[in-house]
Amino acid sequence: MKIRITDSSFVWLHRALDIAVPFGLLYLIAVGYGIPWQDRYSIMGLIGGLSFTFFNQATGVYTGWRGRSLFAGFRKVLQAWGITWMFLIILAFMLKDVANFSRLTVTLWALITPIALFTYRFLIRLILARLRAQEWNRRNIAIIGAGHLGQRLAETLNQSKMFGYNPVAFYDDAPNTAGRSVAGIPVVGTIDDLLKGAPLDGLYDEIYISLPMRAEERIKSILNALADSSITVKFIPDFFSFDLLHSQLTDIGGIPVVSVYDSPLNSMSNAIQKRMEDIILSTLILLLISPLFMVLSLGVKLSSPGPVFYRQARIGWNGKNFNMLKFRSMPIDAEKEGVQWGGSKNKTTSKFGAFIRKTSLDELPQFFNVLKGDMSIVGPRPERDIFVEEFRKKIPRYMQKHMVKAGITGWAQIHGWRGDTSLEKRIEFDLYYIDNWSLWLDFRIIILTFIKGFINKNAY
Repeated sequence: MKIRITDSSFVWLHRALDIAVPFGLLYLIAVGYGIPWQDRYSIMGLIGGLSFTFFNQATGVYTGWRGRSLFAGFRKVLQAWGITWMFLIILAFMLKDVANFSRLTVTLWALITPIALFTYRFLIRLILARLRAQEWNRRNIAIIGAGHLGQRLAETLNQSKMFGYNPVAFYDDAPNTAGRSVAGIPVVGTIDDLLKGAPLDGLYDEIYISLPMRAEERIKSILNALADSSITVKFIPDFFSFDLLHSQLTDIGGIPVVSVYDSPLNSMSNAIQKRMEDIILSTLILLLISPLFMVLSLGVKLSSPGPVFYRQARIGWNGKNFNMLKFRSMPIDAEKEGVQWGGSKNKTTSKFGAFIRKTSLDELPQFFNVLKGDMSIVGPRPERDIFVEEFRKKIPRYMQKHMVKAGITGWAQIHGWRGDTSLEKRIEFDLYYIDNWSLWLDFRIIILTFIKGFINKNAY
């Protein structure tokens, strides 16, 4: 048995437009500003379109787009376009051909192209929604099981008419449900009424089985009975009864496998994107802050005796130790009586040390950790091994934060969960980040860190 991911025929239209739109826009912008159209522009436009289509495929833009919300689709497209731009910038630097392009033309191309990509996708969805509202390509759906899972399915399909699915009937064995309306859809009978009634061919386009997983034998009997018809039958696994972290359906040798606790960064394409982001941004940031780096180093050296940098063992990706760098803000003997959670304010004796901790400037050397590969710019904050052993026993799912690299900043930090604050809330926000990771979310966190993340009352 092999579970396949089905795609709409519109995917091929998307792929063709995703190649043509960037190329065509580059031509129009160049001609509009009087830039001579040369072969290098043709090559850049073609490489841009082809690589954008490739990264769309890698990030899942073309998979299951019909059932994806408009905003989620736009976010994936923006993510793929951002990766395309990183690729083009690296390629241009490697070929030493940057000076031969009009900066204005290329900048406008970078900004206008995603808007055009969003616009044509929105128009396609709008046209499809209008057509399906007029019953074009609409599929009448019967749902077996009017419980929580069936109701959730029906509500989702009713709220999103663009999907083209029209739930028209429930069948359920629960007593006193026949004749009632559930989620605005009538319960027309029991499951046996469906299976033993009139021929189903032509009555419904598809039947969805949404029974709880404990009803295994009942599900088997339903599938055997429906095998006598040509109708499309789909099974909705009741995964909502589990607390799943970035669950996804894969297969091993044709055997379907559901990843229960997983990270999107276990995907090779996502891991490459994340690493490219870290290398490019950390290199640029270190170049920009190099004068500040020298000033802070001098300030640490003059404010208290000891080394400029403080190396501390922390637990990072996959629970492994690494040495995290900081500008030293405490005396060298601050922990001579043992390690304690929090209380850094009491260990900081110099005004300069207090200042760099309050403003988080002491964290800047961690960009070297990022370049080395021990950390990421965005991710859960790492803790010391002694605290990890303590917290993993007290806080559910604490160790799942180590499924990704530790970060300099993160989703929890920009929401104020840092320093001596609730560990439970911090883990909640860290797991949300892991579950919803994207390049767009990383960029959002970085921007918000610059806006409000450096100075924080909980920085100690």
